[in-house]
Amino acid sequence: MRRSPLVLLLFLAAAAVSGHAQAVESADVRQLTITAGSTASVFQPGEGGNQLVGVGTYVDLHFTHWFQVEAEGRWMRWNEYYGEHEDNYLIGPRVPIMQFGTGTQLYGKALIGYGKMTFPFGYGYGTFTDLAFGAAVDHRLGRKLSVKADFEYQYWPNWLNNGSLSPYGASVGVGYRVF
Repeated sequence: MRRSPLVLLLFLAAAAVSGHAQAVESADVRQLTITAGSTASVFQPGEGGNQLVGVGTYVDLHFTHWFQVEAEGRWMRWNEYYGEHEDNYLIGPRVPIMQFGTGTQLYGKALIGYGKMTFPFGYGYGTFTDLAFGAAVDHRLGRKLSVKADFEYQYWPNWLNNGSLSPYGASVGVGYRVF
């Protein structure tokens, strides 16, 4: 007769332990999300007074809240100054800064890659190291769609004759959350 309460107590303790093992803490959830999108950009190429206009694409990989990566490509081919244009291919971390409500996030980014430039009047072209720093705002329109606006400052440290170039500009775009 004394065994019944002891067996019942052990059974309930085992059930409680196994029940706790099924719970997942929300801070430990690791969920990969991928958002791909396209952008329209206006950039000051860093020399001259002409602003280049172009299109681009981006992919945001969101591993956790603090571990995020952004990759982007941009082709600045409109409003050229006598054939001058730029292309950028960049990748790097993005860091969340502030969340506004449930659908808007401000984040910073630091990207590295290369920029390609074709010079005016057919003078030549080159490929240069490109460091980019920026801030962006993502706003979710629904479960899958989002809009994005960002500002980016680039630094090309090894431009012509050991000089540097500092293009800067803004982009707006639409993204689709793949998963």
